[in-house]
Amino acid sequence: MNKIDKYKAESAIGRVLVIAVIVLLLLITLFPFFWVVRTSLTPHKLIFAESTSMIPSQLTLKNYARVLGLIPAQEAIALGGTGQHVNFLINLRNSLVVAILTTVFQVLFCSMAGYGFARLEFPGRNKIFALILAAMMVPGVVMMIPNFVFIRQLKLLNTYAGIVAPAFFMTPYGVFFMRQFFLGINKEIEEAAYLDGAGQYKTFFMIILPLMQTALVTLAVTTFINSWNDYMWPLIVGKKEELRTLTVALGVFRSQTPQGQPDWSGMMAGTVLAIVPAMIIYSFMGKKIVNSIGFNGFK
Repeated sequence: MNKIDKYKAESAIGRVLVIAVIVLLLLITLFPFFWVVRTSLTPHKLIFAESTSMIPSQLTLKNYARVLGLIPAQEAIALGGTGQHVNFLINLRNSLVVAILTTVFQVLFCSMAGYGFARLEFPGRNKIFALILAAMMVPGVVMMIPNFVFIRQLKLLNTYAGIVAPAFFMTPYGVFFMRQFFLGINKEIEEAAYLDGAGQYKTFFMIILPLMQTALVTLAVTTFINSWNDYMWPLIVGKKEELRTLTVALGVFRSQTPQGQPDWSGMMAGTVLAIVPAMIIYSFMGKKIVNSIGFNGFK
């Protein structure tokens, strides 16, 4: 075997090993989601009886019907689950309202703040940005009590405004993220716009932001998913049933089981319903996020 053939053989073996490792990591990553779906389709009586089986002997959609309240409570209890159900449409509406409001305004304000720190000259700019970087190191749970006291003083408890308020304007990460992208845009683009008579606002909204689609989509998707998955803040601020988000509703659903143990099949069915919207958004926008990782400026 000459050197060329030996090199080709080693390259082929290397590719096979890389593919095998990727497939293994993919299986490890997807297995928890597979098990959630599998449990959601398993009758309650078989949850522990066939706990080692990858595919249960029986599959059912009644767990989803129970969660959505499509079957009577007595029948749901007879099936081994809870008589409670999730007001899915109301909870879905609440989650969408909170996530969309948070996403739209956070992307807007973080973009404006990031542009200001990247392009505008004003006294104390670097010091203020250093404070923002320092704020990124503070765990969110530390700010929960001060935020709650502030929201209570504003009399915004049990309102959409109270749930959205802490992340409504901007976050340190969002400002930092957008600033780094703005720094990658050549200043000549803005200077050319100014020479053509465009003002500061027109340049920002009509010229710069369209160039930032990748960054904007990435920030929007991550913000939406974080808001969608948030549990603790909506729980302590929105105590009214009509304001519960899906994550809070699932927690309440779990605590109301009358069977002496968690209704795992119902919980997993509710979890699948809760993550489907986020998965759909991520599947359509995932490419933008991948592109943002390799962003290196405009030439």
